Amino acid sequence: MDNGSKKQEMFSKMEEKKSEVKIVRKIVAIIAITFLLLFGIIGLIGYNYVKSALKPVNPDATKTIAVEVPIGSSLSSISALLEKKGIIKDAKVFKYYAKFKNESQFQAGNYDLTQAMTLDELIESLKTGKVYREPIFTMTIPEGLTLDQIGKIVEKKTPYTQKEFMDLVTSEAFVQKMMANYPELITDAVLADNIRYDLEGYLFPATYSYFEEKPSLESIVEEMIAAMNNVVKNYSEVLVEKQMSVHQLLTFASLLEEEATAQTDRETIASVFYNRIEKGMPLQTDPTVLYALGSHKDRVLYEDLEVENAYNTYKNKGLPPGPIAGAGKTSIEATLNPSKTDYLYFLADKEGVNHFSKTYDEHLQKKEQYIK
Repeated sequence: MDNGSKKQEMFSKMEEKKSEVKIVRKIVAIIAITFLLLFGIIGLIGYNYVKSALKPVNPDATKTIAVEVPIGSSLSSISALLEKKGIIKDAKVFKYYAKFKNESQFQAGNYDLTQAMTLDELIESLKTGKVYREPIFTMTIPEGLTLDQIGKIVEKKTPYTQKEFMDLVTSEAFVQKMMANYPELITDAVLADNIRYDLEGYLFPATYSYFEEKPSLESIVEEMIAAMNNVVKNYSEVLVEKQMSVHQLLTFASLLEEEATAQTDRETIASVFYNRIEKGMPLQTDPTVLYALGSHKDRVLYEDLEVENAYNTYKNKGLPPGPIAGAGKTSIEATLNPSKTDYLYFLADKEGVNHFSKTYDEHLQKKEQYIK
C-alpha cells in the first residue's frame, strides 16, 4: 500500500470516529433532554397535585360531615381521619401544611365539617375544639389517680357508684373483653398474680364529654381505655427500639406521675430511675410504698418501708408489678425521653422542689439541709 492510500485510510477512520462521536453526543443529549423533560413533567404533576390538595375538596359543598376526633389523637391520625371522611384530598399534604404553620395541638371532640372548608379553617376549628353539639355533662379525670380514686369521681359525676365501677374494672369478663378489643395495649402482663388491679394505669386521664344523660358504665370505662390506646400507639416504634413493653411503659410513667410536678422533674427523675436500674439498685420510691399499704400518708415512716409487698420498691429491685396510677402524656414522654444525668438520688423539700444528688453522702447533706 503506497503512502497516499495509507493517508486516505487514516482520514477515513478519523471521519468515522468523528461521526461516531457526533452520534454518541446526540444520544447523550437526547437522553439528558428526556430525563429533564421527565423530571419536569413529574415535578409539574407533583406541584399541581399539592396545589390542588391545598384547596377545598369542593368549594360549593354545603353538606356537613360528622367527624369524631378521639382523645389522644396524633396529627397523623387526624390527617388520615379527615382524608377518610373526604374532608381533605391528601392526609400527608394536610399534615405537612399544619407542621409548616406550626400547628399540631388539636382538640378532641365531635366536629361538623364540610368539604368547602380551607385547610386554615380546618386547623382553626380543630385548635379551638368547637363541637357541633354541647355535651350534657363532662367528667375530668386528673393525672395520677388510682382506679379507686377514679371510681369516686365516676360516682360523683354519673348515676353509677364507686362499687359498681370497681366491680366492672375488676371483672374478669370485662378485662378479657378489653384485652380482645385493645390487644396492643392490654396484654397478658396485666394478669400476673401479684398485680392488684389488672386495669390499674390503663385508663387515660383527661376530660370526657357525654351527650346522653346515662351512658353505660362500660362505655364510660372503655372510652378511657380507648383514649390510652390512642396515646400509646403513637410510641410503638420507640417502644420497639427501647425493647420496652407497653406495661413497662405505663408502670414506669406512673411512678413519674406520682413523684414529679414539673416537666423537667419528670425527665430528670426518669434518669434517676434508669440509672438505679442499670446499677442494680432498688428504686426506693415512696409512692410505691403507699400503694403497697393501700392508704395515703403525708409522710412515709421507716416502718412503712418494711412492708412485704411486691409493689414496695424499697424491698424489691426494678419496677413494681404494674402501674400504681394513671399516667398522663407528659410522664409517658418523659419515660421515653429521660434526661442524661449521673444522678442516683433525689428528694423533695417542704416546698415540693426536687433536689438531685450523684452520691449518697451528697444526698444525706441535702436531706439535712432541706428536710430537717
